[in-house]
Amino acid sequence: MAIPIDPTQLDPDDVGTKEATLEMDHEAAVEHVREVFTDAGFGVATEFSPSEMLNEKVDAGRDPYYVLGACNPEVADRALDATDKRMGALFPCNVVVWEEEPGRQRVYHVSIMRVARLVGMAPDDGTMADIVADTGELVDEAFANL
Repeated sequence: MAIPIDPTQLDPDDVGTKEATLEMDHEAAVEHVREVFTDAGFGVATEFSPSEMLNEKVDAGRDPYYVLGACNPEVADRALDATDKRMGALFPCNVVVWEEEPGRQRVYHVSIMRVARLVGMAPDDGTMADIVADTGELVDEAFANL
């Protein structure tokens, strides 16, 4: 199956990529990211450590890697309405923290709202544009405070 878009032609802004580096240990970085996103208006609906699971199940030898499933309930509710409920397949908005080296953590996020529009799950209309903008402002605030 061919991919209907050329990923090499996408600009990071097309998918709302955000990255930051934190100079702290992994557990402190996860807690810091959780607090910053909560302060920006997100709740953390789910969280887990893929590295722990993979290391346990398949002896992967992965460095610390953690996923925080962030959600702003008001925006999520609007997104469900704007996408005839399809947006739920991408919920929550994940923020990933991985250890690049001891004492240095990478924080990474892509906008599920932008991705949904790119793949046709969400309409390319004013309502969705407002949702993308509102979510983007919340994420920008969080990353500014990391």
